[in-house]
Amino acid sequence: MGSVMANIVIIVIVLAVVGAILLYLYRAKKRGETCIGCPYAKQCGGKCSGSGNGSCSCSGSQK
Repeated sequence: MGSVMANIVIIVIVLAVVGAILLYLYRAKKRGETCIGCPYAKQCGGKCSGSGNGSCSCSGSQK
């Protein structure tokens, strides 16, 4: 019985984390960020383009 309760608690925590991530993504898109997580997301007039190595740069005109 105790392991069932532990499983339920873990599932609730995972669902809360996933829900928080989805809410963050929704709000960021609503603010107009085109590349979420990019430091230039609000400043870039074009598309943010990362080369896949964790870097992100603005390839459009600056706002």
